[in-house]
Amino acid sequence: MKLALIIDDYLPHSTRVGAKMFHELALELQNQGHTVTVITPAFHQSEMLVEEQLGGIRVWRFRSGKIKDIGKVQRAINETLLSTKAWMAIKPKVMNDTFDGVVYYSPSIFFGHLVKKIKQRCSCRSYLVLRDLFPQWVIDSGMIKESSLIAKYFRWFEKYSYNQADMIGLMSDKNIEVFTKQYSQYSTQILRNWAKLTPVLNNRNSYRKQLNLDDKIIFFYGGNIGHAQDMINLMKLAKGMKEYHNAHFLFVGQGDEVALIERLATEWKLDNYTYLPSISQDNFKLLLSEIDIGLFSLAKGHTAHNFPGKLLGYMVESKPILGSVNSGNDLLEMINDNQAGFAFVNGDDEPFLDAAIRLYYNQEQRLALGLNAKELLIREFSVEAVAKAITEEIANNHENDRSRNH
Repeated sequence: MKLALIIDDYLPHSTRVGAKMFHELALELQNQGHTVTVITPAFHQSEMLVEEQLGGIRVWRFRSGKIKDIGKVQRAINETLLSTKAWMAIKPKVMNDTFDGVVYYSPSIFFGHLVKKIKQRCSCRSYLVLRDLFPQWVIDSGMIKESSLIAKYFRWFEKYSYNQADMIGLMSDKNIEVFTKQYSQYSTQILRNWAKLTPVLNNRNSYRKQLNLDDKIIFFYGGNIGHAQDMINLMKLAKGMKEYHNAHFLFVGQGDEVALIERLATEWKLDNYTYLPSISQDNFKLLLSEIDIGLFSLAKGHTAHNFPGKLLGYMVESKPILGSVNSGNDLLEMINDNQAGFAFVNGDDEPFLDAAIRLYYNQEQRLALGLNAKELLIREFSVEAVAKAITEEIANNHENDRSRNH
C-alpha cells in the first residue's frame, strides 16, 4: 500500500520520543513492502513544501509557525493552522491514487482537516495513533477549566480529529475504558507504544566520562520535562537520595518545568543532580546504554492512563524501570507483575524512595529486572507487530470498501 504518515514532529530535528517512534514505524512499514510518505511541519524553511529522503523514507515538510517550546497562545494559533498550511503545500501532489491509507499521530489534535482532505481525494481509510488524551490531561492538571472557552475550542478540534479516523489505536485497556466513556461512537483497539528491539553498541562510556560519573549509579530521566510529568516528584526522590554518595540523578530534555527543576536543585543544594538540554536521538541512545536505572513520572491528577514512550528506550537497553503513575493506571501492574522494575502510585513517596535505595545497592537485581524489561518489550512492544496491526486494519477496510463499491 501507499501510506501517508502524519505527525507534528519528526527526525532529524526532533529529540522527542514520538518522532523517533514514528520514524521506526515508517522504516518498518517500508521493510514490510509498503511505500511511505511522512507529512510533517518545518519551522525554518522559506519554501511552502520541501521534499527529502530520511533513511530511505520520503518526507514532505510543509512550512509552519513554531509549535514547540513557545508561548501557549502562539502555539495554539500555529497548531490550529497546521492542517490548512499542510494541505495548501501538498494539494498539487495528491492525486486520487497517491495514497491507499493515512496513519496520523495525536498529539497534535489539529490534523483532522488534512486527513479529511486526503481521504476525500484518495478514497482511502485512516488510522489514528492516539497517545495523549488532549485537552483532558491539561484539564486534569488544572491548567484550564472544563467549562472554559479554550477547553471547548480544543474539544471541538479533538472530536473533529477523531471523526476522521476509521480506527483509533490507544495504549492500553484502561485508556480505551476512559476514552469510550466519553466517546463511545468510535472504533478502538489496543495499539501499544513500540520500539526497534536493537540495543546500541557502545564501549566508550563517553557520557559517564564527560560528566564525571564513572563510578556513579545513574538514575536517568529523559524526555519531556513538563506539567504532565510532575517533575517535583522526581526531584524529591533525588533529594531523598542525597546521602547515598554514589547515586546520581541525570535529567535530559526540554519543557515547561526545566526552570522549576533547576531552581529546586539550587534551593535543595542537590550535588547529586545534573540537567542537560535535549540531545540528538543517536546520542540519546548512547546515553541510555550507559545509565543504570530508567525513571518516569506521571502527574497524580491524570484521568487518562498514559504509557510514556521513554520506557521503551529503557527496555531496549535492558534497564530496570522506576517510577510513579496516576491512580488506576494499568502501567502499575504491567511493570510490577512482569518484574521489569518498580512502579508506585504518585504520592507513595516512602516506598518509592525505598525501591530506589534497593536498586542503588543491588546490582544483581538491577540486571535481572532489566532483562525482564527487555523480555516484556519483545512480547508486547515490537514495531513489527504494530506496523502489521495498522496495515491489516487499513487493508481489510480498504478491501471491504472496494467490494461494497462493486
